[in-house]
Amino acid sequence: MTPRSHEHRAKRVAWRLSTPIVFAATGALFVVSATSSEGTDLRPGRVEDLPSLVRSESNQLEAQQSKARDLTDDVERLSARIDDDQVRRARRNADRLESPAGFTAVSGDGVTVTLSDSPTDLREGATNINDLVVHQQDIQAVVNAMWQAGADGISIQGQRIISTTGIKCAGNSVELQGIPYPQPYVITAVGDADAIQQSIDENLTVNLYRLDAADPSIQVGWDMHQEDDVTVPAYEGLRGMEYAQPLT
Repeated sequence: MTPRSHEHRAKRVAWRLSTPIVFAATGALFVVSATSSEGTDLRPGRVEDLPSLVRSESNQLEAQQSKARDLTDDVERLSARIDDDQVRRARRNADRLESPAGFTAVSGDGVTVTLSDSPTDLREGATNINDLVVHQQDIQAVVNAMWQAGADGISIQGQRIISTTGIKCAGNSVELQGIPYPQPYVITAVGDADAIQQSIDENLTVNLYRLDAADPSIQVGWDMHQEDDVTVPAYEGLRGMEYAQPLT
């Protein structure tokens, strides 16, 4: 037998031995995939409708938060039944701090600011879209100016914000308490309306934004007006904290 024939025979033997192993491995992969997917698509198609996805995710998060609020109410109700002096003192302290913590609604005079992206015709084909949309720092600048003026309560998109609220960009929306909200962004503060407006007028970041609002080539949306009687609702998000500690 020639060396080439011997080599050819060895290859045929190797192929015969490896073929069952390949088929066995392939079958195992199919079983694992079927078990992991539970009848669903492991590689779903590209999401074409981003607004629908945002709404779906928001609805799921709101459902989970609603369930968490119900559980919190149950804890509060059961805690109120405990006949213990130390528990009663702790509950009185908690009740006293509810309002400054943002857990009760506040009403009165105030200021509402509305921020929005540039008109669609300007955004289409723009070379630098960042100049034509509202960013988280724009919202934060308005909110910080309101806090500095001593606002009693602030809401964004009708949602009360507190000291633990994070404002961050999520694609073409802004996320609050884990829920994305599209523009326009409506920011309302309850407090001394004149002081709040003055604080906003003096804020450097806000003034830069307002210059862009007045620029015909940018035209980001800006509106500010005082309110005679406005209500900022109580905070309804999750209250759990991992690192923060109450002031004593």
